[in-house]
Amino acid sequence: MLPLSIQVPVSVVLLAGGAIACFAGFRLFRLVLGVYGFILGALVGSSMVGTAEAWTIVIAALAGGAVGALVLVAGCFVGVALVGAGLGAFLVNLAWKPFAGDPHWLVLLLAAAVGGITAMAFQRYVIIAGTAFAGAWTLLVGAAALMQGKGARAASASGDVWIVYPSTAGPPGLWVYIGWIVIAIVGVYVQLHTTTPTARKKKDKNKDKA
Repeated sequence: MLPLSIQVPVSVVLLAGGAIACFAGFRLFRLVLGVYGFILGALVGSSMVGTAEAWTIVIAALAGGAVGALVLVAGCFVGVALVGAGLGAFLVNLAWKPFAGDPHWLVLLLAAAVGGITAMAFQRYVIIAGTAFAGAWTLLVGAAALMQGKGARAASASGDVWIVYPSTAGPPGLWVYIGWIVIAIVGVYVQLHTTTPTARKKKDKNKDKA
């Protein structure tokens, strides 16, 4: 769990970043890569210092976030493959949840490989789907942290640094998944209808008229 003193601004950043990724991820892919690189880097950096003092966690998160953002933005094409790999691994974890426990690392590796290859073959659609679902999930994470749900309080009391899964809030987790899927589908719809060649031509015509 992040220090409570900065939890609100971080939650707002997660909400805004999630909305951008969900509804404009394809058009702003480099920006989205930077945001998620920062988030992943901050997760790793803050996890390395554990339950240290607040300022230490913040510095580690900022340093890790900066490195993560630079890595993903610099490797844009690699980032496309990573989006597919991450989505594949995430879906396997999600499908494994009813069976309890964690999937074998070989299964995760295979899912990540398939996701990465698929992403490179169908870049536009994978980017749209990946950013929509990841953005919707990030939006929900930000909302859960902002509302200080049961999961947030439990993690704070146990000394955890971050909350990544809003479904840890208990029984209402089912509604979290339903909301996530609904928001993500809306995001996919919006992106598909704002990034088509027809939509781009209309924008170009409007620019020429202006």
